[in-house]
Amino acid sequence: MRDVCIVGGGVSGLAASIFTARAGLDTLVVDGGEPILARNASLENYPGFPDGVDARRYLQLVREQAGTAGVEFELGRVTRAEPITETALEDGFVLETDGGEPLEARRVVAASWSDSDYLVPLDVGRLQRGSKHFVDTDDAGRTVVDGVYAAGRLANEPHQAIVAAGHGAKVGLAVIHDSEANFYHDWVAPAGYFTGRGRDIPPACEEIDDDERQRRDEQARQTMLEAFAEPFDAEPTMHPSVAQE
Repeated sequence: MRDVCIVGGGVSGLAASIFTARAGLDTLVVDGGEPILARNASLENYPGFPDGVDARRYLQLVREQAGTAGVEFELGRVTRAEPITETALEDGFVLETDGGEPLEARRVVAASWSDSDYLVPLDVGRLQRGSKHFVDTDDAGRTVVDGVYAAGRLANEPHQAIVAAGHGAKVGLAVIHDSEANFYHDWVAPAGYFTGRGRDIPPACEEIDDDERQRRDEQARQTMLEAFAEPFDAEPTMHPSVAQE
């Protein structure tokens, strides 16, 4: 049984997965296909990219980061989610998929805009607006069902990548704090930052010396140089209602 199953491989689900995996939780992302962000012709309001960035390249980099953190992926669409028993947090949830084996997880994060029909058996509280259904959550993405969360646009957050990423991270932290993970702060600090003050290094933190800092910086720069060496070979996905030749 997984610690966390995240339904949706867009920016909110990926952000949540990075945090849960780095906290030591066994994390699976079920990706039903290309995220809506891939429809962007150019992502130009995300901090850190002064002239914008190809949205598909950005998604690829976030997915690679999740994989580096230890996240596993499964391609498929979740069709139904329900508790294994009435005491779901003791025994978890089972998720049925279209064609794959059922999945079991102690906690579920729904990050699958605009699909939430699979949550109906859980009675999480869906809010209908027009043809769409949002999921009712608290500020940290928790639903009324213990162990079930919603992130990003599905949780009625604004339709912007930076907001989705931030909310996904916030939900990931909620999952961590609700679990038994030994976690204080996901932070890489310079050598001596804690120990130089006579403190133990807090859970999920680490100290690195200058040689290691420079090694990681070199690796990070090389990764980005390779990622941006050539134009990204993928076109934006058009809205399905637009007629295609």
